[in-house]
Amino acid sequence: MNIVKSLSMGASFLAMAGSFALAEEPSELGIGLILATGPEASWDATLMRDLETLIESAPHGLDISYKNINGVWGEQAGDAMDLLAKTGKYQIIWAHSSYSDQVKALQDKYPDILFVLVGSGNEGLGGNAYWVYKRAHEPSYLLGVMAGRLTESDVVGVVGQFPSEDVNDQINSFFAGARSVNSDVARKVAFIESWYDPAKAEQFTNAQIAAGADLTFQLVASFETCEKATIMCFGNYVDHGETSPDSVVASALISWTQDLNWVIDEWYDHAANGAPYEGNVTERWVSMANGGTALSGYHAFADKLSAELKDEIAILSAQISSGELEIPVDLSLPTSD
Repeated sequence: MNIVKSLSMGASFLAMAGSFALAEEPSELGIGLILATGPEASWDATLMRDLETLIESAPHGLDISYKNINGVWGEQAGDAMDLLAKTGKYQIIWAHSSYSDQVKALQDKYPDILFVLVGSGNEGLGGNAYWVYKRAHEPSYLLGVMAGRLTESDVVGVVGQFPSEDVNDQINSFFAGARSVNSDVARKVAFIESWYDPAKAEQFTNAQIAAGADLTFQLVASFETCEKATIMCFGNYVDHGETSPDSVVASALISWTQDLNWVIDEWYDHAANGAPYEGNVTERWVSMANGGTALSGYHAFADKLSAELKDEIAILSAQISSGELEIPVDLSLPTSD
């Protein structure tokens, strides 16, 4: 009789334990976004776009919500992260730029929160701080090949934000592509020293046009300037050919989908299974072959480009994706000729 009672009690305990474990599996996730600029900047807009898409797919069956705080730096950014953490509503704080100093001050205070650092200018912290990187040098190389083939003045310009590693790599790759097919290409490089400043972007783009550039790679969005000067240009991060079809030949695209899935998987494993956080201390980026970046379509320029050039770009794209063609990462400071 005692044995039967004991077995019955054991079965009840296991059933209760199973129910408890099931109840502990998270069903909701709040993500706090710290954005250096806001949705008007492509770097931030692409993240929000991909996050919105991911929310619809509901990974792990999660009901995901987010809040974004825009245009904060330094102490203000640290205070914003602390405020998000204190609410208890946000289990992931995604700091979408160079915020490692602020995260370093908070990660031990909030050990269950997963912090995300993005891009260059950060220190790899490990633990509950994960470091996401974005390298778009591979599609930038393809844009450069197009520029080298299309330029008539042999003067090609780039207008960038800051001379940082994940800007320099794109610019250097773009010019490497241009010179791979046209050794006469002269480079014009300018930095507006801001992540978003349309007035400066227009000013520096006009200066390059005045210096003879008949093609520009716009890491900053100043496509109306290209249209007014009736020159072709190339876009960055988002498909600018959709909104500026008269000037944008093609764009280097980025995707945050795999990065978001990686971070959410890491958080879920910690929350559901008690797995320790193991944040990376070196940069982690997803290649063009694996879907981290891509080259856009040609839109209004599809019928304006020669079949030979489109075939050349298609072959080079396939070679990059297969690993046959490796585009080196060049972080050196790009300069004008």
